[in-house]
Amino acid sequence: MDLKLLRVKEASGEAVCSPDAVVEVMKEEAGVDRECFWILHLNCRNRIIEKELVSIGVVDSSLVHPREVFKKAIVNGAKSIITVHNHPSGSTDPSYQDLDIWKKLKESGEILGIRVLDNIILTPSGSCYSENTGGCINKKSGEVIW
Repeated sequence: MDLKLLRVKEASGEAVCSPDAVVEVMKEEAGVDRECFWILHLNCRNRIIEKELVSIGVVDSSLVHPREVFKKAIVNGAKSIITVHNHPSGSTDPSYQDLDIWKKLKESGEILGIRVLDNIILTPSGSCYSENTGGCINKKSGEVIW
């Protein structure tokens, strides 16, 4: 009998311990001209296993479903994830749709045993919104805006 096991992808990225660290890792993606949704797959030490682009949308929306969000996280053996998407409009305010999918992803993650550590919105100017901190951070000035 030939036993085949999946290999867990080893973390090669840096550890992310704050929204600022996520913004730094995702700074190039913040300037995309349409809304995109990424997942950072993390190991148990919050080191990045993979940065995955899950959805490419249009200027003001992106279609996201828990099935696609967690599919590769399961294969990669991720302990947790951070969701990141951009708002090309420059607004850091989460939309009703953002809040709805964040809730669904947290519930799905609980069932799967993969914790959603944070949900972050990026803008082309370098500002961000972190659901965990409940506010927006202007990367250029460093001030918290809320």
